[in-house]
Amino acid sequence: MPDTFPKLLIERARTQANKPASRIKEYGIWQTWTWGQVKNHVDAFANGLAAIGIKPSDKVAILGKNRPELYWSMVAIQSIGAIPVPMYHDAVADELQYVLDHAEASAVIVEDQEQVDKVLDIQPQCPRIKELVYIDPRGLRDYDTTHLNSFTGLEEKGNIFAAENPEFLTKSIEQSSGSDIAIFMYTSGTTGRPKGVVLTYDNIIISSRNGIEFENLKADEETLAYLPMAWIGDHIFSIAQSYLLGYCVSCPESEETILSDLREIGPTYYFAPPRVFETMLTSVMIRMEDAGVLKRKMFHYFMNHAKRVGIDILDGKPASLKDKLLYSLGNILVYGPLKDALGFGRIRLAYTAGEAIGPELFEFYRSIGINMKQIYGQTEACVYVTIQPDGEIRSDTVGIPAIDVEVKIGDNNEVLYRGPGVFHSYYKNPEATAETKSEEGWVYTGDAGFFDDSGHLHIIDRSKDVGSLNNGSMFAPKYIENRLKFFPHIKEVVAFGDGRDYCTAFINIDLDAVSSWAERNNISYGSYQELAARAEVYQLMQDSIEQLNQSLIGDAAMSDSQIDRFVVLHKELDADDGELTRTQKVRRRLITDKYKVLIDALYSDVDRCYIDIEVSFEDGRKGNIAGDLEIRKVNTFESLTKAG
Repeated sequence: MPDTFPKLLIERARTQANKPASRIKEYGIWQTWTWGQVKNHVDAFANGLAAIGIKPSDKVAILGKNRPELYWSMVAIQSIGAIPVPMYHDAVADELQYVLDHAEASAVIVEDQEQVDKVLDIQPQCPRIKELVYIDPRGLRDYDTTHLNSFTGLEEKGNIFAAENPEFLTKSIEQSSGSDIAIFMYTSGTTGRPKGVVLTYDNIIISSRNGIEFENLKADEETLAYLPMAWIGDHIFSIAQSYLLGYCVSCPESEETILSDLREIGPTYYFAPPRVFETMLTSVMIRMEDAGVLKRKMFHYFMNHAKRVGIDILDGKPASLKDKLLYSLGNILVYGPLKDALGFGRIRLAYTAGEAIGPELFEFYRSIGINMKQIYGQTEACVYVTIQPDGEIRSDTVGIPAIDVEVKIGDNNEVLYRGPGVFHSYYKNPEATAETKSEEGWVYTGDAGFFDDSGHLHIIDRSKDVGSLNNGSMFAPKYIENRLKFFPHIKEVVAFGDGRDYCTAFINIDLDAVSSWAERNNISYGSYQELAARAEVYQLMQDSIEQLNQSLIGDAAMSDSQIDRFVVLHKELDADDGELTRTQKVRRRLITDKYKVLIDALYSDVDRCYIDIEVSFEDGRKGNIAGDLEIRKVNTFESLTKAG
């Protein structure tokens, strides 16, 4: 059985040579390559890399948005025994420099002129980089080509090299094995510098094959590759499982066309973090608010029915004939058109992971007939730690251990696991490796959780983030944040409360949703900052927070975590400013330091606070955004469990 991706590609080209393997939409037209054509490109490019001096064990970085050529590049790099290092395409210079230097990259394969310029700017600080390869030639005509190669140009060099060295590539691929290093995947760095996670072919291939078996995935699946190529989730679903099964992976034309491309492809297998599903729901709610009265009433009527019976019908549980008939009518009038509009008309399986998803958001998608599941995983696990089995899907759990994976709860309720996907090591960081992975192969996740009586794992929050209020009750910020982000006009939330008498929060408005709402309500504004400061917007946020507070009164563990005071930030939290990771996770430590004056004000009796924050612009310049922000108190409610 093939145990590396180059060997799997040989198998795909032998058994499915004429089956579509890769697609991308360019100039409004879908371009398709078969497995046989993909192998020809990979072989030519691999020989081209050897021709320009790339050696076994060399690290080659990959920088750009999702493109078939970049995915082919990964396997071409592996074909000659080198190691691919995918990077976040929107990373700023300092982030790129750190990874390129730390990984000791000797070459970089990029998408276009923008990425070429990024690498050339930092190349003096990364002297190991000797070669640069680009896909899109536009704008690069007058560049020095001494060590700058086009993708097609390198393929031509590869064909010449192959003619002179006909046995080179075959021998190189045959010499590799499943225990060899396959790739470096850098973590998002929520608490510091990213760590280079070293993964073997066995790690990735065995875990991916087990995921296929668990979900009974087929060779006719269709996926859209739009998530960052540096993310382990994209690597598993866009390369590993595609090469194992032979299904087609499509790349969107651009970031702006993802939703329309999604509708055209109609994937059967889909993966997205909660933020993507939140954005999709927000777009739906904006359109519905702009619709006519009759259409709005019909939408809300059938959505209320779906909320009541949709999940039971999806899970095959008993429902009355009347409910089934009404749901079928709703599917014709609302749910079906809605799924088609989202690109989910053919979805057989949709995963969400990366962070906890709000229960209301999760149940919304399942109620309209989308088989959405939560999985729990890490880069260090090759994604799969737990999966929700069919018929046992709930919003408050992340499922049972994946095939061949063991999970246990350690000290301080920390989740530990071991299995075939457990990473080899952190590159050049034996101390961190020893801290994270025991000699017996157990990985310390840093997440707090517990198993319920049915054997399903519940994740509470990051262990370091779970704290307590001064009255001793538990404070789990991510739980509060996810509940609030279900509201379509709230994009991001950062909750505070550990070691305090009460909870507070920062709120980021969703500009698309709130600007649409403002237009409908004849509210004028000139900028994001001005809109966020409007009294009407504050009232909209307050109403949502009070709904959350009301919903917490029956929760014995979280009833004391009702939000008492909040502020609407005058700027969006941004990865370029270091406030979020490239996977859009909140960097709490940095935010706590950066916004200390505002946090202190939330825990005082003042009703306004002036703050001046440094920001980064797209062209790399620095600037400041200042504001005198309102701090507002909201209503809290007596806990029903304590009152009883």
